[in-house]
Amino acid sequence: MDLLDDPAPGQNTPEFTVSEISGAVKRTLEGEFGRVRVRGEVSRVIKARSGHMYYDIKDDRNQLSCTTWKGQVAKLSVIPEEGLEVVVTGRITAYGAQSKYNMNVDDVSVAGKGALMALLEKRKKTLAAEGLFDEARKHALPYLPEVIGVVTSPTGAVIRDILHRLRDRFPRKVLIWPVAVQGEKCAPEVTRAIEGFNQLTPGGAIPRPDLLIVARGGGSVEDLWGFNEENVARAAAASQIPLISAVGHETDTTLIDFVSDKRAPTPTAAAELAVPVRHELMAWLDGQDARMRQMLSQGLTRRGQRLRDMARALPRAENLLDTPRQRLDTANLQLGPALIASVQKRKVRLADMSGSLRPSTLKRSLAVEDRRLRDTSARLAPALVRSIASRKEQLSAQTRRFRPADLARDQDRKSKELAAITRRLSDAGLRNVARWRDQIDTLERLRLTLGYEATLERGFAVVRSAGAVITDSKTAKSAAVLEIQFADGRMTVDTKPAARKKPPKPPQQGSLF
Repeated sequence: MDLLDDPAPGQNTPEFTVSEISGAVKRTLEGEFGRVRVRGEVSRVIKARSGHMYYDIKDDRNQLSCTTWKGQVAKLSVIPEEGLEVVVTGRITAYGAQSKYNMNVDDVSVAGKGALMALLEKRKKTLAAEGLFDEARKHALPYLPEVIGVVTSPTGAVIRDILHRLRDRFPRKVLIWPVAVQGEKCAPEVTRAIEGFNQLTPGGAIPRPDLLIVARGGGSVEDLWGFNEENVARAAAASQIPLISAVGHETDTTLIDFVSDKRAPTPTAAAELAVPVRHELMAWLDGQDARMRQMLSQGLTRRGQRLRDMARALPRAENLLDTPRQRLDTANLQLGPALIASVQKRKVRLADMSGSLRPSTLKRSLAVEDRRLRDTSARLAPALVRSIASRKEQLSAQTRRFRPADLARDQDRKSKELAAITRRLSDAGLRNVARWRDQIDTLERLRLTLGYEATLERGFAVVRSAGAVITDSKTAKSAAVLEIQFADGRMTVDTKPAARKKPPKPPQQGSLF
């Protein structure tokens, strides 16, 4: 071939491997688009065991595969659901193993208010089908709770309105669980707050509330969306403590309002539902006390009048005794002659009986009884002899059955059985003791591992004052003497020497709560 001839077509085209061309396509897609936002409808949602999420977003002509990794799923403000219109944000990339491009999504938001309302209606139907909206499963509110738990933001007008209203109506103990009331952290923090209040032990160091109030001020649908999340609604429905929802204004409705035991139009109205007015209650009690006193006085008056009317119908006490007195006098007059007549009658009967008792009759009776006694004695001796002989025969028969050789063999056999049982019991006892000793050693090692003494070996220390553990600097500063426990011993520190005594601070106004 001539060196000046043109090469065959295609011989100057560069050659790539499959991996090289796949990598080039991936770099081109990622470099060309960077971060993009795409709007579409969610379909084909798959949640893998690994925690990754795979789904598609589509419009009327095309669809785009999306992937959200496990670490990104926890940070999503909205979890993709089938049929939900969303705006996803992420990076376009390619998956060379299947020659496909997809989008790695790290943020999902609902596309417009209409999509939010559609999602809300879908969740309402799901929870209603499970019976979470039924009135039969809701708890009655306590008339006068001792402790009220409030789930809201620690700053803002809502908590101040609730505390002010409770102070005006009937001061109660209030526990505040601070949460975010909008944004990504709202739903998980509100869920943890409701579940945390329910997990408190009645009568514990932190008292368990008798009533919960979940409150937030007004806002847009997006601002209140945290209270429309399914996990918040399910936590409120599962609460064993009666719960009042007070989210937004009277015209605002969220998912938690349907599952709560009572819905209040505003946070202030929630405080009014929680407790009665103390002055009205005291006035009602005074009124009831006055009514009770009046009814008691009227009842005593009516019964006194009835007693006097019945007393007038009764005869006089002295007249009631006239007839018994007459009967007593008559009986007294008849008693003497009756006694004399009775004595005379018994004397005559005694004389009749003594006439029939003659010595000859008594002798005949004694002779008859003597003959009977001799006959019985004569029959008794042979009967005793026969009985003794029979008993001796029975005893001899029993003795012949008990042979010494048989008894010795039986005793030897039972002794061997007893020795075998004793050995087995001894071996079993030794094995049990060894197993229990191993268990005790294991528990002791576990106790030493979980105990705070092991933590002291790593350089930590326990601070106490007056026998109680100090957990914050404010308490430590107010303590006069501190006891510090290290891994190798304890030491005492005087935190307020006499030379550095500071002048007392002016008293501060205390809080009702």
